[in-house]
Amino acid sequence: MDRPGQNVVHTRLTADFPELAHLSREDLEDLLVDQAYFQAIFHSLPQVKQLYQGQADLGAANETIAKNNLAYQDDLYRLRSETQEAFDRAKSLEARWKDIEKEQREVYQRFDPQFLLMRLRHATIAQDDLSEARANAFVQGSASAPDPVGLTGKDIDDSVKEFRELRKTYHKRVMWSERWAAGDVAWRDD
Repeated sequence: MDRPGQNVVHTRLTADFPELAHLSREDLEDLLVDQAYFQAIFHSLPQVKQLYQGQADLGAANETIAKNNLAYQDDLYRLRSETQEAFDRAKSLEARWKDIEKEQREVYQRFDPQFLLMRLRHATIAQDDLSEARANAFVQGSASAPDPVGLTGKDIDDSVKEFRELRKTYHKRVMWSERWAAGDVAWRDD
């Protein structure tokens, strides 16, 4: 098939592919008709050989990379598992943190100035009610007794002393509440 020197055709094809310049016109026509001949010539071209060699080199490089990646596979799975465990633990701690913050707010609420003022006002009202109840009980007890002699001087003194202590506590609380309302009470955070 290769006939050097016979009917060599100079065309754009032979200019682009000088490897085909030695083929005659009949050989070029046979290339178009005979698939096996075309494949033989095609695969003998240096560009095609270079292309196949590059493809083989890339395939070998990919295989090497794949083997290297497979060598890391167990470590990566272990690391992924450890990372997932750490993430889950962090999420658990984050949820626990929110619960602890809620508990802390509830505990600190008892020391909040507004809450303390409310407790002081409630305690003042309760103290007033208690002292008035004791006074009324004393008055009604002495009024219902047919004989005022039944109450001794000590009983009267004890009742008056208890009433005075209750009222003293009441008036202290009223005074603290008034000072607080006037801005004379300062709360330290230490």
